[in-house]
Amino acid sequence: MTLLEVRDATVRFGGLTALEGVSCAVERGEIFAIVGPNGAGKSTLFNLISRFYQPASGDVRFEGESILARSPSDIAALGIARTFQNIELFERSTVLQNLLIGRHTRRRASLPSQIVFAPSVRREEIAHRGAVERIIDFLDLQPHREQTIAGLPYGVRKVVEIGRALAIEPRLILLDEPASGLSVEETGDMRFWIDDIRTRLGVTVLMVEHNMSLVSAVSDRVMVLAEGRVIALGTPAEVRTDRRVVEAYLGSETPAR
Repeated sequence: MTLLEVRDATVRFGGLTALEGVSCAVERGEIFAIVGPNGAGKSTLFNLISRFYQPASGDVRFEGESILARSPSDIAALGIARTFQNIELFERSTVLQNLLIGRHTRRRASLPSQIVFAPSVRREEIAHRGAVERIIDFLDLQPHREQTIAGLPYGVRKVVEIGRALAIEPRLILLDEPASGLSVEETGDMRFWIDDIRTRLGVTVLMVEHNMSLVSAVSDRVMVLAEGRVIALGTPAEVRTDRRVVEAYLGSETPAR
């Protein structure tokens, strides 16, 4: 069953076309990767789905409904979470506090009840804390739970950002270059996190990634973008051997004269 569908989307910035007629469908429960050379339109597509960009034409549908009329602040409440290529965390707050921020879409208590800290608010806070503690256990963040973000290694920050996205309890998570800047060992750990997010949490994964070893290891399907257009779509094995993909990354050979 299709969870997310992009239909013939075109995005322009003045005279520059960043995406042209891009279509894809992400099935519920799959890991779908988007790859391509720098400037291919990968981040533009993520920003379109996140509602930071408006298309010149086309549509984006989540669970069968168009989300083009939605604002970026509505997206998390719909069940779509996201990480960023450049980590966006509150550096002076602890890991626990950052994860609790991810629970904001789940808060139901009214402002007056929060002011007096009514029993219903206490119960809600306990439930939020329990949900965050489960994420800390899931991502093995126990040693860092009370540490501030500013004092953490880069690789741990990456995991914390994924944890904050998971705190929303999404049905779809957008991972923007999850392995960027990680060591070989950390990338191996990331592979297991991504697989577990799908298998243990039941969350559909859509990711942009340059590390083709990671893409091949975890992805069910891969879409390749080049110059804002889809040039290949299939399994990792099918995409790796596609002539158009090879040319996009390496360039086509020009016969000598």
